[in-house]
Amino acid sequence: MNYIDMHCDTLTFASDKGLSLRKNNLQLDFERLRAAGCEAQCFAIFMQGGTREKFYEYAGFFRREIYGSSDICAPVLCCADLEAARSAGKLGCILTAENIGFISSSADIAGLYAAGVRMASLVWNDENALAYPNLKFRGGKPDFRSREECGLKPRGRDAAAALDNAGIIIDVSHLSDGGLSDLLRGRKKPLVASHSNAFALHPVSRNLTDGQIRGIADCGGIAAINFCLDFSGGENAMDGALLHVAHIIDVGGEDCAAIGSDFDGMLPQAGMESCEGMPVLLCRIAEKFGPRIADKVARGNFERVLREVCGLSLIHI
Repeated sequence: MNYIDMHCDTLTFASDKGLSLRKNNLQLDFERLRAAGCEAQCFAIFMQGGTREKFYEYAGFFRREIYGSSDICAPVLCCADLEAARSAGKLGCILTAENIGFISSSADIAGLYAAGVRMASLVWNDENALAYPNLKFRGGKPDFRSREECGLKPRGRDAAAALDNAGIIIDVSHLSDGGLSDLLRGRKKPLVASHSNAFALHPVSRNLTDGQIRGIADCGGIAAINFCLDFSGGENAMDGALLHVAHIIDVGGEDCAAIGSDFDGMLPQAGMESCEGMPVLLCRIAEKFGPRIADKVARGNFERVLREVCGLSLIHI
């Protein structure tokens, strides 16, 4: 079974370490993704603080890596690109942005779109000019047992509207409870949590409550589980992934669940040390839920959101 992974931090760390995305010693690379059956990988530009200039430096690295490996991968900017990559037997590469706190205007959002970004989060684990993270800090350290209730800041509301207008998927995985409530209020367009698990199974603030899962499902969005044991609980990441997928399906329905590994955003996790474990996980998902639902979780749900938000073809802004 083929799959689409909604989140990894490999791009940033490969660039920082002077490594190639085609072949490296990290948790995934182009060659291993293709061998594992990955149809498309979302590569996040992870910005802990950072500047506009640094963002475009990472975007340039991503572009060079893709075109340097054009025999096995291709950029995905819309659903037509995803179909073309699939037909050619190439890995689709989708650029995303984790923490766009550096933006100051709608022109910056247009710049993200022009750079190829098709999914973006307003915030990471630190408060910025747009929003608050979904955890509080105590003594300068993150408290994963305490949830942040503050909503979007004025610039964050403007940024969210600009992302919607541009055709960029909004990612809420690190967003505060209040910020997510602000986005869900009266929402018609899908949004996603690209790498979040279920709070009911493991009560840490990075995870989604059942009410949040239902809210995301109600707007046609998806919640993608990650493999980090700090957020799934237990001792085996693959077992944890199955439990959290099952819970998201139970609460939000079969159109809500997806996969966002968070590879290279964590140390290797027991049971899912790298993308090479994906075929086994997908087989277990198919055994548990059947091939139709498994295909939705593996790729179909994200492809639907990509089509609804980003379109079949390029949007000119």
